[in-house]
Amino acid sequence: MSNLSSFPAISDTPLDAIFHVLPSNLGAADAGIYLSSGAILYILWRRFVRRQSTRLKGPPTTLGSYLFGILPFLRNVPDVGAVFEGWAAQYGEVFSVPGILGSRTIVLTDPRAIAHFSATETYSYIGTPPFKRFNRKLLGEGLFTSEGDSHKRQRRALTPAFSNVAVKDMGPIFFDSAYKAKAAWDAMLEAEPSEAMILEVQLWMNHISLDTIGLAGFSHDFGTLTGNISNIASIFDAFGSQQSAWDIAILLLSLIVPAVDNLPTTRQTLFNQLTKEMQNLGREFMNNANTDKSIMGLLMKSSNSATISQEEVMSQIKFLLVAGYETTAISLTWALVELCRNPDIQTKLRNELLCSGDPTWEELTAYGSYLDAFTCEIMRMHPPLPEIERMAAQDDFLPLSAPIQTADGDFVNEVLVRKGQYVKLSIDCINRSEKLWGPDAKVFNPARWIDESNGVDQQRAKELQGYRHLLTFSDGPRICLGKVFALVEFKTVISVLVRNFTFEFPNGPDTEITRRMGMLPRPGVAGEAGYDVPLRIRHYQSY
Repeated sequence: MSNLSSFPAISDTPLDAIFHVLPSNLGAADAGIYLSSGAILYILWRRFVRRQSTRLKGPPTTLGSYLFGILPFLRNVPDVGAVFEGWAAQYGEVFSVPGILGSRTIVLTDPRAIAHFSATETYSYIGTPPFKRFNRKLLGEGLFTSEGDSHKRQRRALTPAFSNVAVKDMGPIFFDSAYKAKAAWDAMLEAEPSEAMILEVQLWMNHISLDTIGLAGFSHDFGTLTGNISNIASIFDAFGSQQSAWDIAILLLSLIVPAVDNLPTTRQTLFNQLTKEMQNLGREFMNNANTDKSIMGLLMKSSNSATISQEEVMSQIKFLLVAGYETTAISLTWALVELCRNPDIQTKLRNELLCSGDPTWEELTAYGSYLDAFTCEIMRMHPPLPEIERMAAQDDFLPLSAPIQTADGDFVNEVLVRKGQYVKLSIDCINRSEKLWGPDAKVFNPARWIDESNGVDQQRAKELQGYRHLLTFSDGPRICLGKVFALVEFKTVISVLVRNFTFEFPNGPDTEITRRMGMLPRPGVAGEAGYDVPLRIRHYQSY
């Protein structure tokens, strides 16, 4: 490992040194000589010393724009992960892409570099300014937006609420939501003249997820599964409608000029409405808070002991609502999509689940079942969060698994990242990389998880850290605190629905499903507006 002290820090420029030693009694002429010399030294420093940060290969700046970098280009790409994978093969497993205002963003696909990056998040790598602005405005000063010691303290306070014991106690809530959906579908099918109905399943997955996180998170029943209309649910759903050119332009421009984010757009109006609704919900909980076994009820015990402030509790409520609702609803919808794409997988999963009644806690958390394999493959192929982008808080060296060739033609075993540079992980790319997962990486194949000695462990993916060699839940200090909650909820809902219903696309198994931009990317039918996913549903009947 190179010694960072041998490189000048960003602030330690020759011009700084000139000012520090400039005598106070100099005449104008002598001062001019000193300053001219300092300017020359500064130019030389910028040209020969400052550029000692590793110059990486990558797609040319002309692929993007000077103002917005590669973002406009990627908006029109159907599979961003595959594009990054192609660049990694062409330029090396660590490369750079055009960033905003002519900068370059470093992209990591090397497992060793990813492990180092993940292990040092919240201290060496922190949220980017646009990320912080957006999330602090929406969520406040909570776990998601905090860094360093503050993040560590808040995470410690939240950990008991997401322990295995706590999540196990929430199991009845997961089953209750799933069976409420089943009851509603049973009634709808009985009213149908035929044995099947067309159902927009993403809306129902939203209902399941919202009602579950409301009850498990802060003992609030949104009641959407029983017909209640929730303002928060309506706002979330509205984020899936297609954005206008004005919305997109303002969103991009806000990355450079933050003030424009306050200009009136449809997205900004929804954003303000969502913030208001979440604040009202948070205040309602805080006014009636008790120490029940909900996530926030357990957290209140920590806040009462001054471990976490009331403002931070309010922020956690908002974050829990956004993260717990959106990500699980997306994963459940993709699960139903894959069952329609792969009828043989649907049959195999159903046959396993029909062997017993509701799965136990031990069955929901054990490895080796087909339900577990199906869950892992959904998390691999369809991560709700497609990428992670951070900013270096200090100069750092990223170690590499194997040498790469720089833009200068040199081969290096580590990459110097300068303070202020952006670093990106494309989760879509890494989770589905053929170099990491083998030639069938783009194929939905739960079998790879059944016997990992002949599957995952035979691939380079085993070099990756994180849950089951995946980056879906991130890794290191920022690994998703609620991953057990999310996985158990997901398995519970799938176990109930697949045992009782069959799923298929109305227009056949070749129906193309693509991603639509919402709060997070959601599935939607290609060529259709919004993110409706209509499926034909029947009662399962064994003969």
